[in-house]
Amino acid sequence: MTHSRPLDVVIVEDEPHLAGLHREYIEQNFHLRVVGIAASLEQARALISEHRPRLVLLDNYLPDGQGVELIDSPLLKSYECSVIFITAASDMETCSRAMRSGAFDYLIKPVFFQRLQASLERFMLLVNAMRQMKVVDQKALDRMFNLPAGDSASAPSTKGIEPNTLEKIKRFFSDYPETHWSVDDVVDVVGVSKTTTRRYLEYCVESGFISIEMLYGNIGHPRRLYRKCTDSGS
Repeated sequence: MTHSRPLDVVIVEDEPHLAGLHREYIEQNFHLRVVGIAASLEQARALISEHRPRLVLLDNYLPDGQGVELIDSPLLKSYECSVIFITAASDMETCSRAMRSGAFDYLIKPVFFQRLQASLERFMLLVNAMRQMKVVDQKALDRMFNLPAGDSASAPSTKGIEPNTLEKIKRFFSDYPETHWSVDDVVDVVGVSKTTTRRYLEYCVESGFISIEMLYGNIGHPRRLYRKCTDSGS
């Protein structure tokens, strides 16, 4: 059952384009409302204090500290607020600390929208189950806290994938198999929005047609580049 008022969300992410993509995806696909985007811990604390959101999408590496510090802070503990922790840090220590502090989920950058969707679906199911549950028993608790996170080995969803556009993207990568391309490069060729292009690129990555590589420069944030897999078909 859909509730009349969407749940408030705060996004903590210092990459503006990524924060914007997350905002667009969340509000288009879920009964959620992004009430603010923070690019630092200081801004995050201010937005959380002002809006008391039900969910925070929290990046770890921020200009004034690490987001993981916020999960265990009295500020979040004082509200009924869940955290989806999103970070480029794949070390077990950071992951373990986030989980011990009560993170609802932990996602590694670059985040695939299919994985983010699975996490948000779990969150919405949990919220709805807690609202509707009148009597608590073992089976009900098991359903609430063991909601499936999605089978990462399953085939990627074809929802929103149009065959002609997909073929155009595949043909582009097949024509230049040795070249790494950015999202903007593919947007110029295909002629669709950046959000739509990312969806197709993620589909191609998940299906094994192209691979993704993070290019780290001396200044600024890493760039996401795509290249045709050497062992993929055309």
